[in-house]
Amino acid sequence: MNVELLAPAGSFEGLKTALCFGADAVYCGGPMLQLRAGSSSFSFDELKKAVDYTHSLGKKLYVTVNCFANNDEIPLVGAYGAELLEIGVDAVIVSDLGVLAELREKCPSLEVHISTQANTQNYKTIEMWHSLGAKRVVLGREMTMTEIERLKGNIPSDCEIEVFVHGAMCMAYSGRCLLSSFMNNRSGNRGQCSQPCRWNYYLVEEKRQNMFIPVIEEAGATAVLSSTDLKSISFLDRLADAGVTSFKIEGRMKSPYYVATVVNAYRKFMDGAATLEQCENELDCASHRPYSAGFYFGEAKASPENDGLYRQSCSFIGIVLEEKPDGTYIVEMRNRFKKGDVLEILSPRSIGEKTTVLGIVGEDGVEKDEAILVQENVTVYCDKKLLVGDMLRKRI
Repeated sequence: MNVELLAPAGSFEGLKTALCFGADAVYCGGPMLQLRAGSSSFSFDELKKAVDYTHSLGKKLYVTVNCFANNDEIPLVGAYGAELLEIGVDAVIVSDLGVLAELREKCPSLEVHISTQANTQNYKTIEMWHSLGAKRVVLGREMTMTEIERLKGNIPSDCEIEVFVHGAMCMAYSGRCLLSSFMNNRSGNRGQCSQPCRWNYYLVEEKRQNMFIPVIEEAGATAVLSSTDLKSISFLDRLADAGVTSFKIEGRMKSPYYVATVVNAYRKFMDGAATLEQCENELDCASHRPYSAGFYFGEAKASPENDGLYRQSCSFIGIVLEEKPDGTYIVEMRNRFKKGDVLEILSPRSIGEKTTVLGIVGEDGVEKDEAILVQENVTVYCDKKLLVGDMLRKRI
């Protein structure tokens, strides 16, 4: 499948993981105007290191500049774009029309992609963004498959289309939400969202202040302020046929284990290296809310058992840091495991392979039956070949 697989990078570890497990490109936030203001951002020095590393693998790095800028920030945009261009960033992702205008004026050779925050829903809007210098448009998440298919032949042939295929979906229209601003004075449109849509709520009647009625989902009803997670792996071919050139995975605030699991599943399926069933089982291994197809086939609907709660079929056990000359492995432990456990190997070279723990030795050199100290670097004896960067997990 000749489509770019674009993965999130909330840290340098996450970036390396995404590229190792098969992403063609990564996107990350820089020091200003990105929608993850509290975390998951790179300094200029870190960005330069990330760009160099990404390019050494023949892959691309995009930087999010997708906040809606205020007056004081507009004069800074041109210099910021020039610095990003100088360190070799492949493109910036923009929402604000003023930011786009400044970038086109001050650093016209910097490639620009239009963010999903811009709510692009039709061919005329795409045509307009393209006329203003955008190379790619990330479609609004509310577009249906039929609407996306109708774009073909109605947009400039050299304008690329990107869509989200996996991850959390904001309950608000293309992420335009004021709930966090109202409740916490933290603007989601400025990268400060406190995610109040994911909190647990009760209804209280005005004259019955001590009566708390739980907000729950009944059969066929919608869960209040609780979105599902998007999963599109079963219809990637239809998106590709519609002219989509980049499949985007959400999750700059997710763990490297999550990124590895999801990227691995999509990479294997796109390359024909695993079946749909294998890849969907893989996606269940990472923490997620109930899956749905989003708006691709009309109104967003979750499965009947949607409770809005996170679930996963595996726990992350550890990551392989080193192979020793005697054939054992140094593993940074993340969750408890013991001698005799059958663990699954999360690796870019395979899917669903298992190994048995034959022995564990602590940092103190003492053999033990169980690893219990989080982030201890233990020596592990096992019956399968592991590679540095492989992750180990255990079925729950």
